[in-house]
Amino acid sequence: MATTPSGVREILTWDRFGKAARELAELVAADGYRPDILLSIARGGLFVAAALGYALEVKNLHVCNVEFYAGVDTRLTIPVMLPPVPAAVDLSGARVLVADDVADTGTTLRRVKDFCADHVAEVRCAVVYEKPHSTVRCEYVWQRTDRWINFPWSTLPPVVSPRSGT
Repeated sequence: MATTPSGVREILTWDRFGKAARELAELVAADGYRPDILLSIARGGLFVAAALGYALEVKNLHVCNVEFYAGVDTRLTIPVMLPPVPAAVDLSGARVLVADDVADTGTTLRRVKDFCADHVAEVRCAVVYEKPHSTVRCEYVWQRTDRWINFPWSTLPPVVSPRSGT
């Protein structure tokens, strides 16, 4: 697994995630932004969007599944939106808040923002973490770090065997 030069990792526990999500929602609310839709980037963004949805009283949640990371430190050439892709008509004229766990390279967030751009009234991004090298500067960030992040939902190995591909 990748580490920073010092080997120090950012550890996000479930308790810290609860605090982070609440503080992230407070940043959005304090800014006066009232999204009509929360668009979560699966999978890590699902947790963030759900927490923000409750805190910001937004029930209209959509999911966008973007494949970019093929493994630790392994990426596809470009991010690919997997079906079902959100229908542009469902986003039309809306204020959209894109939610994800981390803006690492920013490539995935850029893909989703570009997808939304021609259809929505406004699109902003909220993330728990933003890396300094991200090409997207999110409007709402809980913490900035250059460390490798251990998220509570992906630190432990799966409880099932990997799919065999058949």
